[in-house]
Amino acid sequence: MTIHSQTPQFFLTSPSPCPYLAGQFERKVFTHLIGERAPDLLDLLTQGGFRRSQNIAYRPACERCRACTSVRILVDEFEPTRSMKRVSARNRDIVGRIGDPEPSSEQYSLFRRYLDSRHALGGMSEMSVLDYSMMVEDSQVDTRIVHYRRRGPDSRFSERSDGALIATALTDVMGDGLSMVYSFFDPDESERSLGTFMILDHIERARKMGLPYLYLGYWVKESPKMAYKIRFQPQEHLAPRGWERYGG
Repeated sequence: MTIHSQTPQFFLTSPSPCPYLAGQFERKVFTHLIGERAPDLLDLLTQGGFRRSQNIAYRPACERCRACTSVRILVDEFEPTRSMKRVSARNRDIVGRIGDPEPSSEQYSLFRRYLDSRHALGGMSEMSVLDYSMMVEDSQVDTRIVHYRRRGPDSRFSERSDGALIATALTDVMGDGLSMVYSFFDPDESERSLGTFMILDHIERARKMGLPYLYLGYWVKESPKMAYKIRFQPQEHLAPRGWERYGG
């Protein structure tokens, strides 16, 4: 009889070029999220600064750099800035619907356009439709997908009246919060600030679900592409002694 250990095993990746800081190399420590204990393990690891990708939980383990800082928003205390309120008003014609993580050709088409426009040289640029499907479906935790579409004339009654897909967010539901795993949007709609809009929408969703945190992953102070995360305050950063309040 084969006995499977209930204790997760952790592994360390080889060094590879850092996607955030030029000239730096990154390493990650990771473990597999499998079995009935996967949701509880994800909760525990996320509180310790890990992120999920399919059935892998990982966090930076760089030898000489500690630039990656785990960030979570304090949902109940959050108040949008004036510019954020303008973003919400600009997107009042958008409706978001949450559902099971099921991939579609419509999602992948939008995903491809987003990558080709924003991250053509990034690590995900070569993802096929099968790779995308695995990213969405391959999860043993409570994962949802949120579709954002233009509001149709009868959106109150049926989602079939909604317009074309304009943005998508893959999100984990955990014991103490929502974790935004990955999101993408129509690159031709840059004036809408859809990335900001999706975070604002997730803050409100977490509040309605009675969850205290929205996990945003890693913030790198020296990386301009990460600057948007620091705008959502108050928030907490994971420090050597635990989560510490930042701003607000």
